Amino acid sequence: MTDKTLPTITVFERSPDGGQGLARDMPVRWALEEVGQPYEVRLVSFEAMKQPAHRVLHPFGQIPTYEEGELALFESGAIVLHVAERHAGLLPDDTNARARAIAWLFAALSTVEPPIINRGVDEPWYEQRRPLVEESIRNRLGDLSSRLGDADWLDAAFSAGDLMMVSVLRRLRRSGILDEYPNLSAYVARGEARPAFKRAFAAQLAVFTAASVN
Repeated sequence: MTDKTLPTITVFERSPDGGQGLARDMPVRWALEEVGQPYEVRLVSFEAMKQPAHRVLHPFGQIPTYEEGELALFESGAIVLHVAERHAGLLPDDTNARARAIAWLFAALSTVEPPIINRGVDEPWYEQRRPLVEESIRNRLGDLSSRLGDADWLDAAFSAGDLMMVSVLRRLRRSGILDEYPNLSAYVARGEARPAFKRAFAAQLAVFTAASVN
């Protein structure tokens, strides 16, 4: 039974990520775990995502969505930012540091992620473009690696910006590209070592495992 006093997020009934924790609900789960906010989950099938009832929540028929009282949100970045703004722990108190954390959140999704997503296209016609896409990825990672240097996080303390950046970089785990940047690989490992990440990953994996059994 759903507790209507808790936020509710929608997630894949059968996630296509193979239990890797790459589905778009993962950063939302992670953010909620970081701030200690309990939440409910509603499983949605691929068919149901395209139906009018779900499109009321997400006009593009995707996941995740987030419902809290009268508020309904879509887009993982917007949801993570909302959680960070409502709860302590993911945005600094200092105004300037807070703005920088938000900038890194946007940079993860708008600057770093697009070529990484493009690399995942699995079509014969795409193979000629792949070297150019991977060059673009390396350009982004080179800049990010230089900026991070030997710091633990992008701007002093861990923030929503790091949460989203680590979530994006994890998509390169199996490509070998991330290994070319030891400080970024270590940065991702630090994010994955956080207890909140582990709880979020376990929760998403449990849904995948249950779906696989059924």
